[in-house]
Amino acid sequence: MLALHGWTPDHRLMTGCLEPVFAERPGYRRYYPDLPGMGQSPVGDARSAEDLLTAVLAFIDEQIGSEPFLLIGESFGGLLARSLVARRPDQVLGLTLICSVGTNLDPADRIVPEHQVIRADPALLASLDRAEAEEFAGLAVVQTPETLRRFRSDVAPGLAAADYERLAEIRRDWVLAAPPESGPVYSRPALILAGRQDSATGFAEQYELLPHYPRASFVVLDRAGHNLQFEQPALFDWLVSEWLDRVAEAATSDRPQSELVLSPAATCR
Repeated sequence: MLALHGWTPDHRLMTGCLEPVFAERPGYRRYYPDLPGMGQSPVGDARSAEDLLTAVLAFIDEQIGSEPFLLIGESFGGLLARSLVARRPDQVLGLTLICSVGTNLDPADRIVPEHQVIRADPALLASLDRAEAEEFAGLAVVQTPETLRRFRSDVAPGLAAADYERLAEIRRDWVLAAPPESGPVYSRPALILAGRQDSATGFAEQYELLPHYPRASFVVLDRAGHNLQFEQPALFDWLVSEWLDRVAEAATSDRPQSELVLSPAATCR
């Protein structure tokens, strides 16, 4: 399983929500790379989104090789994941998108709702320093001690580590060489998760992706914004688990039983 985080956080965005799921499902080798310029990965020669995609392809070649794998992408990582499926459809056994960037790359062009707080906690925000309160409240739809804890463990460390100066250069060239959905449809099990109150990537544009993914479950979660994985954690865990069941069922039907081998569990970043 390869998991790709969003723009400016790092691998902890993905380990925080996915490791609890895989803790109950042994037998999967998990990879959580930091994208160039984020987390522990230097930006190197990357100058564009296409360069980031090239770096991920090189990581796959080095760490996974030609073995089939599951693919999960969040936000900008969802855009990269869709492009990987277009490049290597036969290798990707299943795809999950979490609050993925949709059909419009430029935030100014996206179809998104106004930021809305469903569960507010003014006292909680008042207890934070101004910088943290602004970072947390900027996207939070559910303001509770638990979502603050998850923000601090899963999101904030990556934000603090990102190379913003170099990422600003890459951000000016976000258009990929080929649109992710420009090739043949992807007919393996997929899951597309969106937050009803997601003011960053929205939910309407993801609906437009459905014709390209005929085996996708498309779920829009109320009381959830751009961090739906920890604003609706129970539903998130269940939906990802159900997707894993569908992938396993499809793999079993596609391959002889004698060829089915689960890799030893491991993590990598």
